[in-house]
Amino acid sequence: MTTINDEPIIDDVLKGNTNAFSILVERYQNMVFTLALKMVKSREEAEEIGQDTFIKAFKNLNKFKGDSKFSTWLYKIGYRTSLDYIKKNKEKYNTSSFDDDFTTQNITKGLITSVDDALQIIERKERAAVINKCMLALPEDERSILWFFYFKELSLKEIVEVTDLSEANIKVKLHRARKRLLSIVEQKVEPELINHYGRK
Repeated sequence: MTTINDEPIIDDVLKGNTNAFSILVERYQNMVFTLALKMVKSREEAEEIGQDTFIKAFKNLNKFKGDSKFSTWLYKIGYRTSLDYIKKNKEKYNTSSFDDDFTTQNITKGLITSVDDALQIIERKERAAVINKCMLALPEDERSILWFFYFKELSLKEIVEVTDLSEANIKVKLHRARKRLLSIVEQKVEPELINHYGRK
């Protein structure tokens, strides 16, 4: 597996070759856009956040000390930029409509006992779309942490660096997010299961 080394490019930019920054943009623009889209749900807004993220990264590039991966540092900027956008549009991004009263009994009742079980009857090509749709119902912070951990495979230490939350807090949010996601999957996939098994 090839490890990407961003330091030569960063050094080049800091020495005055500002055009070299476009290499970093091209390398990470999809990553930043995907993060923003997971949080704000709109492609146009995600693109705007992506642009703001790279502008901030360029202006603050001299503050990158290399203590973490450049991608982790960029994630942090993108994460904070997304949160700032959400705070400015609180009414639009209010996710309090999700029912917090789900219990373990709600989650495991009926046919569904895990996300994997729920998705077994759905075509493989549709699974990502189902999970993405279900994740949109999660609060922004839980959705992003879940995405960091499972889809981008960031370590807990890296998520701590990105979010500035404690490791204990992240573990709690991961547990809560998994529980919520399973409940949401149950709600959205139950009709598919009923149809598959011929239940009324």
